[in-house]
Amino acid sequence: MGLATIFIGASGVLKYMLVIDGTTLATQGTMLLIFSLVFGCLIGQWIDLEARMEHIGIKLKNAVKVQNDNHFVEGLVTTSLIICVGAMAIVGAMQDGLSGDSSMLIAKSLLDFAIVTVLASTYGVGVVFSAAAIFVYQGSITLVAAIFGSVISAVLIEQLSFVGSALIFCVGANLVKEKTFPVANMLPALLIPVLYEFICTLF
Repeated sequence: MGLATIFIGASGVLKYMLVIDGTTLATQGTMLLIFSLVFGCLIGQWIDLEARMEHIGIKLKNAVKVQNDNHFVEGLVTTSLIICVGAMAIVGAMQDGLSGDSSMLIAKSLLDFAIVTVLASTYGVGVVFSAAAIFVYQGSITLVAAIFGSVISAVLIEQLSFVGSALIFCVGANLVKEKTFPVANMLPALLIPVLYEFICTLF
């Protein structure tokens, strides 16, 4: 699962970064990726999103009375990150909000089912409660797209998917070797392309 997630993330990044310029292979988006990860991590570390997510996980764990489940919080956080941060979650939710076409989200739900089934065999019941995070995350993107759809460009959607793919790579690395990256604290990286696009429209 870790290796598969790494390759999914890497392919999403390279799909955006590698472009054919005449007869040569060039790159784009390097500085955007660097600034997104650096400033996103700084913001995330400052508000400590990972600790907040784990705190919510502990509260849920106590609420459902599974105090002896040592993998509950890890399962909740890991599954939420894998399923929420991917390109399909961003593009599919925006597509649903902009045009009412939910076909990508339906396809994603089938993939999510397979992923959750595998993760549940390792992390247990905590994985199931990631559904709440997915509902809030994808629902929020769909709502924003429905309300502000006229100002959301195709370029911004590509950039969000690009940065999201980098975070997916980090999730995969954590599955291979636990706690390599504080991915929850890296989530604000997704806000940087939005800020960048806004600044570009002003100038």
